[in-house]
Amino acid sequence: LVEFSDWIAPNVSLASGDIDVNYFQHIPFLENAKAAAGFDLVPFAPGIINNVGLYSKKYKSFNELPEGASVAIANDPINSGRGLQLLAKAGLITLKPGVGYKATEDDIVANPKKLRILQVEAVQLVRAYEDADLVQGYPAYIRLANTFDATSALLFDGLDHKEYVIQFVIQPKSKNDPRLIKFVDIYQHSPAVRAALDKAHGKLYQAGWEG
Repeated sequence: LVEFSDWIAPNVSLASGDIDVNYFQHIPFLENAKAAAGFDLVPFAPGIINNVGLYSKKYKSFNELPEGASVAIANDPINSGRGLQLLAKAGLITLKPGVGYKATEDDIVANPKKLRILQVEAVQLVRAYEDADLVQGYPAYIRLANTFDATSALLFDGLDHKEYVIQFVIQPKSKNDPRLIKFVDIYQHSPAVRAALDKAHGKLYQAGWEG
């Protein structure tokens, strides 16, 4: 196992053949990386999906949100679309049909509560919890900050959008590598791996290969 401390090196190393597979990204991230750098990489098998939720310090339900409520979502192209899809799932906005994870604010066709959408750095959303009426939240960051309960979201996205399942990614030539097939089979079906995932994530993840 080789650990990386940034979001670029794993794909660079995989594309150059220094590693055989990486496991850190979902489909939208991969597609963005391929468009930006020209990587010839493909998803091999699904792993887990880390839930993302909508959190509020002030309100217990979406119905309580007042007109003009402030909503903080991530400001980068990959995560802002996920935040907008969450708002749509909550019934707070309506998006143009078919925009999916590429949704932007320009794709909002209905906003009955006249929500004020604030875009901030994804890692700063934990801090926005104190000020905004509703916040897109990432449980991993929330646990690290230890400022509020990561399980307290009013709504999680879960497997509604399978494009956010973290993928094992490879070079196309490796698709029949028996080592990879065995490795992924163990990851997906080993009770020891599942116990480790449960310990690390609690109930804030789902197995992308089971949904």
